[in-house]
Amino acid sequence: MTKKIYEDEAIKLSKAIDIAIEAFEKYPAEIFTEENLKHFINCYRERKDFALNPEPKFRKIASLKYLIDDVFIYFQESNGKDVEYFWKQIKEQNLDYVREDKLWKIIKRGKIKNRIEFEYVTDLIVAAEQEKRITQDEAKKLGEMIGEFELRKK
Repeated sequence: MTKKIYEDEAIKLSKAIDIAIEAFEKYPAEIFTEENLKHFINCYRERKDFALNPEPKFRKIASLKYLIDDVFIYFQESNGKDVEYFWKQIKEQNLDYVREDKLWKIIKRGKIKNRIEFEYVTDLIVAAEQEKRITQDEAKKLGEMIGEFELRKK
């Protein structure tokens, strides 16, 4: 695998963020109030600025991966016109991001691999169960994986 260059990946992410903002503005999700929407868009603009103008110590692909996860979590885990528009534009602009259900990948693997996955699971487990995207047994299994990950890191 060729080494990724930070600037190229940051520019690609900034294009995805522009698409995200456009999706929010064209097709605001019903769950958002006007204030929520403004806040969400602001957060995306901040992430774009951070990706394009990081402090030197954060100018690393590893740091960018955290931003990518932050930017894509809504579009990986939600549905609606905004989400469909986002993924259509990602494809049309030949940005090589892929829509995937990370939670299911982790459940199938049976193990949380790293800190990013740990934070992802802890952020989503309750909502995923409430939205019936996972069963109570799957939520319990994820809870056990969280505990195992925490023990490994101590």
